[in-house]
Amino acid sequence: MIIAIDGPAASGKGTIARRLAAHYGLPHLDTGLLYRATAATLIAEGRDLYDEESAVSAARGLGLTDFNETTLRSRQMAEAASVVAAMPGVRAALIEAQRAFAARPGGAVLDGRDIGTVICPNATVKIFVTASAAARAQRRVVELANRSEKADYNAILADILRRDARDSERAAAPLRPADDAVQVDTTHLGIESAVAEALRIVEAARIRA
Repeated sequence: MIIAIDGPAASGKGTIARRLAAHYGLPHLDTGLLYRATAATLIAEGRDLYDEESAVSAARGLGLTDFNETTLRSRQMAEAASVVAAMPGVRAALIEAQRAFAARPGGAVLDGRDIGTVICPNATVKIFVTASAAARAQRRVVELANRSEKADYNAILADILRRDARDSERAAAPLRPADDAVQVDTTHLGIESAVAEALRIVEAARIRA
């Protein structure tokens, strides 16, 4: 069983994906970390973040476990990841690694922005998680504050809107729901309710299969 979960930043897709993976005993891949790790490599080596050739080279050198999540989940890295993720060459370099992960025996749960549309178009279940930009910005403020990081709501909202535009308007694998994805709006849902709705969707898909 392959579960594909897509959605914009801070929509709750990652938390839902982790909970579904734990529930079904499946491996989970947060594909956004691949793009964050690519950007982090460029920054650490002093290379130009906008140089696609360098970004492709960095992406090809990644392993799926070479991640320091504390560093990669910073606000700076989120913005940098959005830059490299818009590069067709980078996306192409990472496609096979993601598909190989999904092809593991028993299946997997993957979350990102193009899982249901590009990486796993034949996934058993496709869920597109969304929420209002205001709600997502507030969640990010709370998350950063809990890590004792500076949390300016207006700046974070501007970041989210900029990332939404870049992700949805890019030429390569733009952020959008797959035609057969079930949408879950978490604007007014707590995490338990959102996970329960996702579980309901998965079980319904399993019955149909």
